[in-house]
Amino acid sequence: MIKTGVIGTGHLGKFHTKFFKENQKSELIGVYDLDGERSAEIAAEFETKSFQTVDELLENTDAVSIVTSTSSHYEIAKMALEKGKHILIEKPITTTVEEAKELIKIAKEKNLVLQVGHIERFNPAVVALDKMPLEPKFIQTDRLAPFSPRATDVAVVLDLMIHDIDIILSLIKSPIKSVSASGVDVVSENIDIANARLEFENGAVANVTASRISMKKMRKMRIFQKDAYISIDFGTGESEIYRLIDSEASGNGFSPLLEMGVGDKKKKIIFEKPKKIELNSLKHEIDLFIDCILNEEEPVVTGEDGMRALEVADIVIRKIEESRPK
Repeated sequence: MIKTGVIGTGHLGKFHTKFFKENQKSELIGVYDLDGERSAEIAAEFETKSFQTVDELLENTDAVSIVTSTSSHYEIAKMALEKGKHILIEKPITTTVEEAKELIKIAKEKNLVLQVGHIERFNPAVVALDKMPLEPKFIQTDRLAPFSPRATDVAVVLDLMIHDIDIILSLIKSPIKSVSASGVDVVSENIDIANARLEFENGAVANVTASRISMKKMRKMRIFQKDAYISIDFGTGESEIYRLIDSEASGNGFSPLLEMGVGDKKKKIIFEKPKKIELNSLKHEIDLFIDCILNEEEPVVTGEDGMRALEVADIVIRKIEESRPK
């Protein structure tokens, strides 16, 4: 049984608390928030203790979720790791790459689990593709959201785009060759709409768009690879696969949508829709975090993964700043 706690009881922190409480391998010890009233309210709802300080919570737990503002991640995470606590830290891992490197170093030295909360890795649409060999040649992503005052203290690149950057880096196993980007601030003092083109040394390309001032939500990724097109809808948790096979080949039970080409080059397209997996992404993420601690395993999203996503996000922001009028 792992003694757990949650630091930060805002909207997302409440759900971290709920899922630690529900996990049969976790004993929820308590919560902490700068807003004492909010902390007490969440503690009462989930029948746990509201601690007065971070230090007091850490002294009584084995592992914690850090669900606070990005600017406070480094200080709290370092304190937790130095006290020998496993941590699940919400994305982005820290404000700077240097801070992330230090946290990773401490976690390795103390043999602690450092998992980063890139929740889309646990989206049902992504999990459903777990057994499919993905070798992208081109990726197009669109992550659009209506305006909300939450997280406007950082650029949309760190707020939304970083989700897609993380998944792209997990799929394309090649160093980045070049990055170009553009973006504008519209309703806040930070970048509200951004587009980036990532080119990799193996020839793969990713075109990534994020906006937090759209009328409707959209969270989609389209993957093009040799003889296949994969569509991922993070919003619905569903994915679709379109395969291009030889005209004479078996479709493994899938009916061809259409045929194309002529003669020896004739092909047919078959459609496959993986069965939707019924799971809550955050609950699954937290359950795996607990299992990693108990089984002494590496998490799905490591500190290094979080740092790489942050490195690329930083480059995108820098490229946008360089392209803006002086």
